[in-house]
Amino acid sequence: MLPVACRPLRPPSGRHAAANRLGAGAEGRVGPLKITGLDCHGYELHYAHGEYVMSGGRAAVSQIGTLVRLRTDDGPDGWGEITPLGATYLPAFAEGVRTALRFLAPHVIGLDPTNVSAVGRAMDSALLGHQYAKSAVDIACWDLRGKAAGLPISALLGGVLQDDFPIYEAVPLDSPESMAAFVQRRGAAGIKRFQLKVGNRPLDDAARTRAVVEAATSDTIVIADSNGGWNLLDARIAMNAMSDLPVFVEQPCRTTDDCALAARHSNLPLVLDESIVTLTDVYEAKRAAGAASINIKISRVGGLTAAARMRDVMQELNLMVSIEDTWGGDVITAAVSHLAATTRPECLLMTSFFNDWTDGHIAGYHPRSVNGRGSAPTGPGLGIEVDASALAAPLFSVAA
Repeated sequence: MLPVACRPLRPPSGRHAAANRLGAGAEGRVGPLKITGLDCHGYELHYAHGEYVMSGGRAAVSQIGTLVRLRTDDGPDGWGEITPLGATYLPAFAEGVRTALRFLAPHVIGLDPTNVSAVGRAMDSALLGHQYAKSAVDIACWDLRGKAAGLPISALLGGVLQDDFPIYEAVPLDSPESMAAFVQRRGAAGIKRFQLKVGNRPLDDAARTRAVVEAATSDTIVIADSNGGWNLLDARIAMNAMSDLPVFVEQPCRTTDDCALAARHSNLPLVLDESIVTLTDVYEAKRAAGAASINIKISRVGGLTAAARMRDVMQELNLMVSIEDTWGGDVITAAVSHLAATTRPECLLMTSFFNDWTDGHIAGYHPRSVNGRGSAPTGPGLGIEVDASALAAPLFSVAA
C-alpha cells in the first residue's frame, strides 16, 4: 500500500504547466503592498450528512467558522479561514480564535502581506502559540501574495505536480451497518478513500472496520481513526482484532509515545495526526513511533507556510502525507487544494475537500471535486472569489 520510495517526477503537463513557470503572464505590482485593515467575520457551517460523530461522545451538526479579510492600500483583499472542530478536538475554539485575532491585528497592520515570513515573525513576537488563529492570517497573506504576483498559490509553493488528486471523506461513528452503507453510498460518487471514526469499545470498533472493508471495493483505502480516543490497552485490543484487515490506524492514543507502544507489535501501518505539531514531532513520528504517514492540518501547525515546510520534510523522510484542516468551507478547501497539488503524487495519501462536507459556500462552492478527485484553482492567490455580500457584518474590524 505504501510506496517503496519517493521518486523523481517528470515535469507536469496539462492545464497547470504554464502556472509552474513563475512570472509567466503575471501582472506584478510595483512596490510593496501594505495591510491597512483586518476584518473578522463569523459564520456557521453545517455538516452535509447530518451529525458528525467521533470518539468520546464528541458530536455536532455544525461548527462555528471564522473568516479573516486582510485589506490593503492597493485594493486587493486576502482571505483566510479557521474553523476548529469544536472545543475538545484540539486546544482551540471559535471564541479563542477571535480573541487572538483581535489581539494580533494591530501587530500586522502596516506590514507587507507578500512578505509572509515577516508577518509570521510579527505575530510570533506579539503572541506565543495560538497557531490556529495565526493560520487564518497566514493563508490570507498567501492569497495576497499570489494576487500581487498574478499567480496561484500553487505556483508560489513550487509548482503543480498533479493536476488532480484523491480526496477522502470521514465516516461518522455509528453502527457497522450504517458506516458500511455510508461508504457504499459515497463510493458510488467516486470516493475511494475513507477515514472511519472509531475510538470507543475496541471490539466494536474492529467490527465497524471489518464491515466497511467488506462493503468497500478492493481499490478503496480505509483508515480507522481513533482521534486519540483509545487508552493503551484498548488500542492494542482493537489493533489485534483488525490485524488481518488491509487498513491503516490513525492516532490510536492521544500521545505519540502511547501510539508507538500500541503499534509496536502490530502489522497495521500507523498514521499520526493530533500529536504532530512541529518538525521535531515529525522526526519523532518516524524514528520513535515508526509512523508511515502523518496527517497535516493547516491550522494546527500555523498556516500554509508551516504546513508546506512540514510537508517538504516528510517527503524527504519518505513518509506519506495527508493534507487537510480541522473543518471549513470554500476558503479552507482552496488552501488545502494548493498544498495537495504541489505534493509529490507518490507521497500524497489523501486530502479533504471540506466544502463537500459542509455548506460553507461563500465562494460559489469552489474549488469543486469531481468523481472523488480534487484540483487546485488556477487563478491568482487562492483562485476563488469570496462573495463578501453573502456574509454578515464583521464581528470586528481593526484598521490603520
